[in-house]
Amino acid sequence: MSRPREPLPGKLVMSIFARDGSLIQEALAMCERKWGEAESKSGLLPFDFTDYYQPEFGAGLRRGFFAFKGLVPQDSLVEVKHDAWAMELAHSRDGKRLFNIDPGILTLERLVLATGKNYTHRIYLGRGVFGDLTLIFRKGSYQGLEWTYRDYLTQESISFWNKVRAAYRDELKARGYF
Repeated sequence: MSRPREPLPGKLVMSIFARDGSLIQEALAMCERKWGEAESKSGLLPFDFTDYYQPEFGAGLRRGFFAFKGLVPQDSLVEVKHDAWAMELAHSRDGKRLFNIDPGILTLERLVLATGKNYTHRIYLGRGVFGDLTLIFRKGSYQGLEWTYRDYLTQESISFWNKVRAAYRDELKARGYF
């Protein structure tokens, strides 16, 4: 019997939200110091599909999506999530975060986000981190699932993820993965 093959490396991506665009830029700058330059950036999108975060952050949240240069092992997501939590906590005031950083790994087949919250469709990855299968690539585009957060399903969001996937696919080809 042969050993299982390692999966292809993925593309490190982030969602960052806050009440103010300058806080998103501040968080992004910290992420870039840690993980390298963001090669793709969405515009700042309204984060108004839920009021779950209002008690901590207030109303009027904005969200940006970012993809970082290079490739990362898919199993690095747990460590990245812990580093993101540390950044959030280090920049909290009176027990409330100023921004939220949600890392993920994008592959040709899927987008998986890291979360600390368990739910029926989430897979435990270790050290308090669960993988949330957020988007799957089917019929030429990323598509959501019944549990996908609605802001990941907007035309602008899907377009962004499809562009990141195309660049990721080109990078895999350039590096000789196929």
